[in-house]
Amino acid sequence: MNKNSKQYNRSVSYKKKIAFSVNDVWKIISTPSNLELFHPFCLKNTVEKWPGVNSKDSIEYYNGMILNRTFVNWIKNEGYDLFIGRKNGSLSFVSWRIKKVSDNSCTIKISVYPHKYNTGSKFLNFIPFFFFIYPIIKKYLKQVIFGLDWYLKNQIKIPKNQFGNNFYFSK
Repeated sequence: MNKNSKQYNRSVSYKKKIAFSVNDVWKIISTPSNLELFHPFCLKNTVEKWPGVNSKDSIEYYNGMILNRTFVNWIKNEGYDLFIGRKNGSLSFVSWRIKKVSDNSCTIKISVYPHKYNTGSKFLNFIPFFFFIYPIIKKYLKQVIFGLDWYLKNQIKIPKNQFGNNFYFSK
């Protein structure tokens, strides 16, 4: 567990094996404005500072919501950790990790420690977290990782809502 994630009670993760090397995946996810390439709900990924620790960017989703990201950990060919949230709002913690399976395949895993219903009482937040937050974020992470795999295979910008809508992030 990352020291930055300790303030949260629970996480939501999705992991997928893809037929691309660690270097192929790292090259894409470490590129400035990378979410514009493969994120199915991203209208714009504006970079303020890039790359490495203390990188900052923002994501404008198709539904108009804007979230800011600040990177707190950056490990070449392995992944990064970041905080994400609205300006002056509560922050969620996100971890991206790539692991080599073979020379031509790897796994990509995204873990989100959402701020909503995820601090304070584990008991009081159990039902809203697992019946509302968890399924929406799980679906979202799957859609983002499928988008990354789709982009790597097709080498063209992903179409809007490529894998269906998402309650939080698309119209």
